[in-house]
Amino acid sequence: MKKKNIIFFLIIILLIFSLILYLKYSKEESVSEIKEEVLEEPYKSNIMRDVSYSSKDAEGNQYIVNASKGEIDYDRPNIIYLTNVRAFIKLTNSNDVTITSDFGKYNTNNFDTIFSKNVEINYLDNKITGEYLDFSIGRNSMIISRKVVYTNIENILKADVIEINVTTKDTKIFMYKDNKKVNIKNKD
Repeated sequence: MKKKNIIFFLIIILLIFSLILYLKYSKEESVSEIKEEVLEEPYKSNIMRDVSYSSKDAEGNQYIVNASKGEIDYDRPNIIYLTNVRAFIKLTNSNDVTITSDFGKYNTNNFDTIFSKNVEINYLDNKITGEYLDFSIGRNSMIISRKVVYTNIENILKADVIEINVTTKDTKIFMYKDNKKVNIKNKD
């Protein structure tokens, strides 16, 4: 009986050892296959340094976008992701507007730009800050949202959204929820 137990025990150990070896080598093979797949897949973007784009509309208004870095996605070559963005809107019948942000998404087909993170708009003595700005030449508008603060010489205004018509300067200021109100304070 003892011989049968020893043989049974040895067979179990041999099976466990074989299973461990199989799992170890099959895992290494799958890891090496994954590494090969990653190496074979080409990187699908193109990175540029110190980028600048400029456009002009029929009225002569000029829009210039500069960034420290731009990345073009090969799947959508008309979209460029920007870093450290600085834009200038030079209006023929008004003063210039400057926009800065940490990031941007620029569409080379229609020149629309989305600015995000630490967005700041400066126009004369007016400053608007927020986290997201959708600027569209086609719609002729700037819509800034998320933690919006508007300051001028006399006032500080807090709202959810400020929408500005670039040509007429018509402005809509509102909150998302009806029960919340735009907050305006005098600086004095």
